[in-house]
Formats: sequence, structure tokens, C-alpha cells
Amino acid sequence: MRRSSYPEQEVSTLNWHAFKLILPYLFEYKKRIALAMLCLILTKIASVYLPFILKDIVDTLDANNTDKQKSALVIVPLALVGAYGMVRLSIVLFAEIRDTLFGRVTERAIRRISLNVFRHLHALDLDFHLNRQTGGLSRDIERGTSGINFLMRFMVFNIVPTLLEIVMVVTILFVKYGIWFAAITLASIVIYIAYSIFATELRTRFVREANKADSSSNTRAIDSLLNYETVKYFTNEDFEAKAYDQQLSNWEQAKIKNRLSLFALNGGQALIIAIAMTAMLALAADKVAAGVMTLGDFVLINAFMMQLFMPLNFLGFVYREIKGSLANIENFFGLLAKKPKVEDIDNALELNLGGQGGAGFDAKSKTNSAADVDNVDFNTASIVFQDVSFAYHEKRPIIKGISFAVNAGEKVAVVGHSGSGKSTLVKLLFRFYDVSAGTITINNQDISQVSQHSLRTHIGIVPQDTVLFNDSLFNNVQYGCPTASKDAVLKAIELAHLSDFIASLPEGLETVVGERGLKLSGGEKQRVAIARTILKNPLILVFDEATSSLDSHSEQAILTAINEVAKSRTSLVIAHRLSTIVDSDNIIVMSHGEIVEQGNHQQLLALDGQYSKMWQLQQSSK
Repeated sequence: MRRSSYPEQEVSTLNWHAFKLILPYLFEYKKRIALAMLCLILTKIASVYLPFILKDIVDTLDANNTDKQKSALVIVPLALVGAYGMVRLSIVLFAEIRDTLFGRVTERAIRRISLNVFRHLHALDLDFHLNRQTGGLSRDIERGTSGINFLMRFMVFNIVPTLLEIVMVVTILFVKYGIWFAAITLASIVIYIAYSIFATELRTRFVREANKADSSSNTRAIDSLLNYETVKYFTNEDFEAKAYDQQLSNWEQAKIKNRLSLFALNGGQALIIAIAMTAMLALAADKVAAGVMTLGDFVLINAFMMQLFMPLNFLGFVYREIKGSLANIENFFGLLAKKPKVEDIDNALELNLGGQGGAGFDAKSKTNSAADVDNVDFNTASIVFQDVSFAYHEKRPIIKGISFAVNAGEKVAVVGHSGSGKSTLVKLLFRFYDVSAGTITINNQDISQVSQHSLRTHIGIVPQDTVLFNDSLFNNVQYGCPTASKDAVLKAIELAHLSDFIASLPEGLETVVGERGLKLSGGEKQRVAIARTILKNPLILVFDEATSSLDSHSEQAILTAINEVAKSRTSLVIAHRLSTIVDSDNIIVMSHGEIVEQGNHQQLLALDGQYSKMWQLQQSSK
């Protein structure tokens, strides 16, 4: 089974806390909210006044028909009808002004919250992103933003005004018509709200089940599509379709339960409304028959009840949707509550190396061009691993108390069999994980004491598995330094030996590389990664199996480019092909998380140990 992207949150601890998280974003626009609330109050006052105009119209018509005074029929009722139309128009206008004022507040709040979540996701540690499910995560974010939109709009514009209208109507009925009319109205409203809350609370779990099934099916679909080639290689189209259908079946069953519970809720609400309306109208009809009330009073009470139960019925819908929205945004706000495992300490210092690394280069400048590294002193960065230990899980140590140094300007290579911990050293250097024990220092500065941003600014990497954005080749290279000029990007492309390849493409630099760069070969993607790193112009270079996807001819071309760029810079090379690191100042041989040999190429061959065996094996396989 594929795991969900993160643990489910408890509804009781998170649901209503969401309001506290949203309120600061709303209160940034206090004046707009105040004006919107004023329009809301005016709308409700006009709405409550409307049945009184209707009562006057009916009473006037009834009196005129009784007294046969046809002349008054033309003047008074028409004036009242005109007033009725004006009040209805004012209700609509006030509501539109209210929505317009509050719309800006809602949209800006959603924008701010979404941006905060996006930034927070990038601030979370690598372990979170390795365990996330992209499809489910994207669906949770989508539902979360739409849930926030619904929550803010309908909480303010439906629940609050409906409760205000209930207070006003019950008060009017009590003062004007007596205790029984007010009591029946209030009792029916209390029973209606209590039943709605009780039934909605019961069915919230079905909403959550449907959301979970929806996220799981979406995760499965996206996961399968991202691995399209693997599916084809193993002819597992039917297997993937059946697995997806199973997820859809779970979603279907959850939605059926959701719909049945909704039927029970709506049916109960309709019954309460029907009983209340019948009781009120029966009492009013009795009063009219007894001559205590006029026909206009009967119409007024009927209008009040209709006017009250229509938004009250909508209140039931709004409450259900608010509970659903709160369930939808559980994981959304759960993301904001999640703390990264790797964080900067308070008042973290900036990594100070001097030089101009990480600032990109200008192809026309003699001071920071990657093409003119001989004119720049990059000998400013030394790296020391001191008694470093690390484990992804406590019971499985990966790095076991290793120590080594990369002196300023040196090229140090790390080799070893798969699983020996080579690539983990890179993750620790970038501080994607904190070491379990020991320290890593750069120029005598503990990397755990400096900001992660300043640390990574000074380090450039060409990874083993290069992932590109679904954008043009030019933009993918420029990503190494988004502010770089076109000339600088072209120079970096030339140094990475990409120029001939790009010239052969019909769309050249504007060629879109596809999702995750799937339109390019492994070697082409690695050249883009090299160009990107050249453009970043860092003081420290890391090459993690940088030529693993290249043929021998391409490898030599790339090695030439790497040597040009790495000249006089501090370089750490993770290598599988030993032929690519024979010129290293120091070669570290790792096995099972420990350093077993260390020295330059000739020294290690003379030891006739593990490195020598690896060298002989690779030479004999050529």
C-alpha cells in the first residue's frame, strides 16, 4: 500500500482552530469589513421591514374591497407596492455592495494563506518531501483553498445575518402578536439548529472518508502517470487501471454513504419546517377567524416564516458545508503546523567565505566570469567532516564516525560500492539532514550554526538524477541564477558543451523539455545541470555521479568542462567511474559508512586494496 502524504489530523483539535488562523488575514482590511458589515445590517433591516409593507398592501386592498372605495384602490396600494419594490431593490443593492467590499478581503486572504503554505512546503525538510504523495498533497491544497473561500464568505454573510434576523423576527412576533407565536418560532428554530448540528456532526466522518478516498485515487493516478515509461516497460496498464479502479470504488462507496446521510439530514429538516409552518399558520388562521388579527397579519406571519425558514434552511446547508470545508482544510492547516526537522538556530549567522560565489556571473565581466576563473581567487573555502555519524533510522546507521578534509581549492573524490554512504555525505553537506554526531565545518564555521540559505548559496551541485522544470531549455539553465543576462546563460551553455545540441533542435533555446525533463536523454539533462551550476558560479562545487549517464565521448567533453569550471575551486566529487577522478588531490574510499582507504590515485593503487580492485575491475570491463 502506498502511504498517505502525511498523518490525518484530529477534527476536534483542528476544526474550529482554523478560524483563529484565518482571522488575522481578514483584519488587515478593517475598514472594508466594517463597511461590509454595515451593508449586511441594512440588508437585514430592509428584509425584516418588507413583510410589514406586504401586510399594509393586503390590509388596504381588503379594506377597499370591503368598503367598495375604488378611488383609494388606485392611490394607496400602488404607493405601497412602489415602496415594496424599492425595499426589495435596496436589499439586492446592499447585498451586492457587501459582496464587492468583502470579495477583495477574501481573495487577498486566500492569496496570502496559499503563499504561506507554498513557502512553508519549501521550508520543510527533505524527509517530508521524500515521503509525500504529490497527487494527494495537491488535492488537499486545492480543497483547502476552496474551503477557506467558502468558510469566510458564508460564515460572515449567512450564519451571522440569519442569526440576527432570527432575533429581530422573534422579538417582533413576541411584542406584536404574543408569546405563542414567538415561542413556536423560537422552539422550531432551536430544534432545527440542534438537529442540523447533531446530524451534521454524525455525517462529517463520511465527508472525511470521501476526501481520503478522493486523495488516494488522485495520488494513484498521478503516481502512475509520472511513471508512464515504467508502466509501459512492464506492460502493467491493466494492473494500474485495476488499482486505480479500486481507489475509485472506495471513493464511490464513501460518496454513497455521504449521500444517504445527507438525505436523512434534509428529510429531518424538512419535517421540522413543515410542522412549524403548519402550527404558525393554524394559529394565525384561528386569530383571523376570531377577528383578533387581520388578513394582512396572516400574510405577514406567513411571509416572516417563509423569509425566516428559507435562510434557515440555507443555514443548514451552510453549516453542513462549513463542517465539510473545515474537514477539507484539516490537512491544509496541518501543513502549516508541521515543523521541519532541520531548522536554522535563532539569529543564525551568514556563512562567510568571501569571494563572489553564488552571485552568478556576467559573461562580459573579467571579475566573476566562469570563463575567466584564472583571474579570480576562489581558494577561500575549506570543508571538514569531523567524527560525523548519521542514520536515517536509529537501527540502521549510514555514516559511522568519519573524518576527512577538503582543503581550499582541492578536488576530493569519494568512491565506494552502492550503499556505502557516498551520496548521503552530499545531503549532509547541503544540510538536508542534520548529523547525528560530529560536525561539518566550512572555513571553521559549523554549518549547523549558519543559515541554510547562505550555506546553499555558496554550493553548486550537478546531481546524479537531474530533474528539470517543464519549461524551455533557456529558462532551465537560467534557473541557476534567475537574474543572469542572456549572454551569461549562453556562455554557461557553451562551457557545458550544450551549444551543438541546442543548435540541432528546431526550436533551439525555446525547446520545452517536458515534465521532469523527460524529453531529454540522461546525458542531455546532466549537461543542463552543469550549465545551471556554471551559471550559479559557487565557491564550492559538488558532483554527484555527474557523468553517470554519458557515453565515453560525451564524458570526456563534460570532464573538460568540469575541470575548467572547477579550476582553483573547492570540489567534492562522488564518483562511480574511477577514470573520472584520477586527477583528484585526495580520493576517499568508503565501505558500509566508513572510510577504509584514503590517498591519491597512485598511492591507492600501491596499497593494492579495495580501490585497486575496483580500478582493475573497471579497466578489465572496457
